Amino acid sequence: MIAVITGDIVNSRELPSLWIETLKEALSALPQKNTKWEIFRGDSFQIELPSQRAFLTSVYIKACMKTIKGADVRLSIGLGKKAKVATDKVTEANGEAYVNSGEGFDGLKSNKVNLAIKSPSAKFDEDMNLYFKLALIAMDNWSPIASEVVKQTIENQNENQDKIAKISGRSQSSISEALKRAHFSEIMELEKKYRLLVGKIFK
Repeated sequence: MIAVITGDIVNSRELPSLWIETLKEALSALPQKNTKWEIFRGDSFQIELPSQRAFLTSVYIKACMKTIKGADVRLSIGLGKKAKVATDKVTEANGEAYVNSGEGFDGLKSNKVNLAIKSPSAKFDEDMNLYFKLALIAMDNWSPIASEVVKQTIENQNENQDKIAKISGRSQSSISEALKRAHFSEIMELEKKYRLLVGKIFK
């Protein structure tokens, strides 16, 4: 079981040109073990990665992109088996996870959501997509400052807020306030739930 994330940048033509460097930096920062990514069609991208890392990766990419004022990203997580194909190019690979990710992505605009998941389990999808919709109430409204703090917190998951404050050049109280405004602890609860359910349902 693998995950494939298909994404694109919302209204990329209206953004300052630094969005492409921000996207590349975000994708390059992902753990390299078992992760492959590719940017295509200018503002679209695809990532293949272990299934349990998909939600946190989606949150991280969203935080990175929303550090730019007015920027946002659409993401579709597909779970499933990967077909055995001899290619290193993510965009040329196929299999259940790729099909699910593509189909999920096609429905993002019509469903007016920026994050969705499609897997072999309809019940899992129904529950998780509801959780995602609720999480997006916070995530879609992250300010650039809150996004920066979320990004730095995910990058330094094993550090306390004092250390993150030093890294970001902010006070510990401003870090705490930004994470509270971003509803970060609730989103991390959902991340834990996601990993638990993926491990249980798709073992």
